[in-house]
Amino acid sequence: MLFPYFGASWHGRDDRLLRHLVRSLLLALLLLLSGCADTRYYWQSVRGHWQLMQAARPLQEWLTDDATPVKLKQRLALAQDMRHFAVTELQLPDNPSYQTYADLQRRSAVWNVVAAPEFSLTLKTWCFPVAGCVGYRGYFAETDAQAMANALREQGFEVSVYGVPAYSTLGWSNWVGGDPLLNTFIHNTEGDLARLLFHEMAHQVVYVSDDTTFNESFATAVERLGGKRWLEWRTPAVPDDAQQNRQRQQFRALTRATRQKLQQIYSQNEALVHSQHAQKAIKTEAMMQFKANYAELKKSWGGYSGFDTWVAQANNASFGALAAYDELVPGFEALFAQHEHNWLRFYAAVKQLANRPQAQRTQFLIDLGKMQHG
Repeated sequence: MLFPYFGASWHGRDDRLLRHLVRSLLLALLLLLSGCADTRYYWQSVRGHWQLMQAARPLQEWLTDDATPVKLKQRLALAQDMRHFAVTELQLPDNPSYQTYADLQRRSAVWNVVAAPEFSLTLKTWCFPVAGCVGYRGYFAETDAQAMANALREQGFEVSVYGVPAYSTLGWSNWVGGDPLLNTFIHNTEGDLARLLFHEMAHQVVYVSDDTTFNESFATAVERLGGKRWLEWRTPAVPDDAQQNRQRQQFRALTRATRQKLQQIYSQNEALVHSQHAQKAIKTEAMMQFKANYAELKKSWGGYSGFDTWVAQANNASFGALAAYDELVPGFEALFAQHEHNWLRFYAAVKQLANRPQAQRTQFLIDLGKMQHG
């Protein structure tokens, strides 16, 4: 996941005047680029990111500090191994990112707000300096995110608010320290931790302005392909991840089928324009069927409830957000296979694809995914 703000970090404890100047310059730049139209939002972005970076300390300090819990030391060492694997095996960028750690004393790094109309899965977009237009809006305080969500609901949007464990500054903060490891994800299962790191590092390889689905699907493809490589490479094998991965795959298949059903319903909107009641009834039936299918799937998992909250709150916004991370992944996976599982050739092909017009690259990946996966 990437966040619509590029920030800075500073890991020395001197030169406070320089830090203040850097912070002030960043804030001034953001306000100038935004035309001062949303000063409060940009201020919370600058302040939140700066506080996060100020909490970060080099990994070696944590690892040699007697006050650091043993379990945390083990996880930080494991993350170091994962980062090394990402650089040497997956050919991801070798830079200052993920060589520091911060405990934010909260459960999420940021909270994202996504919104979609009543009869569409197309997400509302917001435009920002550097990141361009994206289909979400991030907040460092959950209360701010909920306030924005309420305002959007009053405008008639379906809205979802969800906590995000990590975000990428797209490499913009590497010159002063890079993105840190965080308490919000360091204790994830080993497979999930590896996938998250590979996803965020992938955002520094390719980023296309104004195309959330391309960016997130690419990073998700690297996450899944790289995570599989990591788990195969590990000795001994990581327990339980295979079962969790099957559950994720089955849930993705269910949500993908539901998205396709909803898209079919909404494409008929013109024919039903004079009968919103009928449109709502068909949509409600599809959502009820989704929840019924999930209940059956859950039985086959022995009652595993990891997706319960998402399903209970599912709406157009949450389905639209999920699509951004999933829609083009089969195409990227097929492109990786086309280039004989060579990471550097794959990245070069993705960069070339990124230069095409959005409609062309999207259709190319959709077609390629269909060819590869039938």
